[in-house]
Amino acid sequence: MSSTPIKIYVPRDSAALALGADEVAAVIALQARQRGISIELVRNGSRGLFWLEPLVEVATPLGRVAYGPVQPQDVESLFEARFHMGGAHALCLGQTDKIAFLQKQERLTFARMGMTDPLSLADYQAHEGYAGLRQALGLPPGEVVQQVLDSGLRGRGGAAFPAGIKWKTVAAAQAEQKYVVCNADEGDSGAYSDRMTMEGDPYMLIEGMTIAGISTGATRGVIYVRSEYPHAIATLKEAIRNATHAGFLGGNVLGSGRAFHLEVRKGAGSYVCGEETAMLESIEGRRGVVRAKPPIPALKGLFGQPTVINNVITFASVPIILARGAAFYANYGVGRSKGTLPIQLAGNIKYGGLVEKAFGVTLRELLYDYGGGTASGRPIKAVQVGGPLGAYVPEAQWDLPLDYEAWTAVGATVGHGGIVVHDDTADMSKLARYAMEFCAIESCGKCTPCRIGSTRGVEVIDHITGGDTQQKPQQVKLLRDLCDTMVNGSLCAMGGMTPFPVLSALNHYPQDFGLANPDRKAA
Repeated sequence: MSSTPIKIYVPRDSAALALGADEVAAVIALQARQRGISIELVRNGSRGLFWLEPLVEVATPLGRVAYGPVQPQDVESLFEARFHMGGAHALCLGQTDKIAFLQKQERLTFARMGMTDPLSLADYQAHEGYAGLRQALGLPPGEVVQQVLDSGLRGRGGAAFPAGIKWKTVAAAQAEQKYVVCNADEGDSGAYSDRMTMEGDPYMLIEGMTIAGISTGATRGVIYVRSEYPHAIATLKEAIRNATHAGFLGGNVLGSGRAFHLEVRKGAGSYVCGEETAMLESIEGRRGVVRAKPPIPALKGLFGQPTVINNVITFASVPIILARGAAFYANYGVGRSKGTLPIQLAGNIKYGGLVEKAFGVTLRELLYDYGGGTASGRPIKAVQVGGPLGAYVPEAQWDLPLDYEAWTAVGATVGHGGIVVHDDTADMSKLARYAMEFCAIESCGKCTPCRIGSTRGVEVIDHITGGDTQQKPQQVKLLRDLCDTMVNGSLCAMGGMTPFPVLSALNHYPQDFGLANPDRKAA
């Protein structure tokens, strides 16, 4: 065997595993042994080019060369083509970093994604990992919080509330115990950036939460992960053990005298636990029911103590802000939407995957320059942005820059950055009905507008699409009134946002409801 092992990368991401990555890795290891070729098989995170998974990469003197999508039966011919030396093959995609889908992105949060072994602390540190924490430990806590404020980082979970204000509130609160909680209950349709982070770069999340802890005086942290993410849970637990053993977590973080302990809690399949107060109830061992606010969780959160709550991508954005400075991060984006957003392309899309871009990119660019149009080859009809409670965005709005304020102005939401594409065969009345039905099923039941409004919403939509034509105007008015009640009367976003997909479908696609002369009043 040759003396220097050749590094071959096969992803361990859930999407890659579902497409046969484990089997591909096993055949590569077997073929290498049989051929006397010395390799080091690295199970990296995914690059986010899911239509090419399993994406196998080989380290060469000219950089990493990619091959994909690779199936177990392809491996023998790859070795015969000397792919381990970067050889030509029908599956060869050239140098990974020159693939157009990747090359056009601005990867800040996802800079390491697919580059490293997710559980290797040495790998993480070799790629700027823990530079942010080291920088933070050398600053007064208030200055760390100020860096987060100055960066313009806003919550990436959907609400877009400035992260630094939450941190500043918790830092100023007086309490013997404070907490940092990561909301990793990623339940939105078309969303997977949190999962990719937890599986592919877990130390980035751990580092961000640790910085939050030492800057606000919180000594304990909890990552609340949905039960449907077993690989993420296992990876996080192992990463926490490794970080604790190496002194990056525990009672004396990097010898600073400051403590931060971290644990993982598994959710139980409730969508509404993505709402921060319902999540707190679940962590405390109770049914996931939304709490009335005030008091806000920053003052009275987990176990009644001051608590920083952010989602995965928000915490994961913090290390680079501390490592390179607030101005560096704030230089990306537009208006009050600073930095980058990991955008997830899903649904009827030719090239589904993760695109990290600075705010300001348009939906049209994402759909065609990155997504390549529909997988079916038919025209795109509607695009739902921001999960199952996000509005359907018609083509007239696809050139609007991705910006929290600009999208709010047209009744849409950026949300978690999940994008689900539908072609011209989609029936928007059925999708609107699904939104109401989804709310009825997933509602915690605490408030009447959400619990009853969604049930009545399903019935009214059925009357509009299947009832007497003469009754349609009255039924449409009833639906709009019902949506208004849900928006303004619901206790949380579950009921408050369910009308977004319903009204956007009704306003922009009236023909799907059988409306010849619709009321086109703005939602």
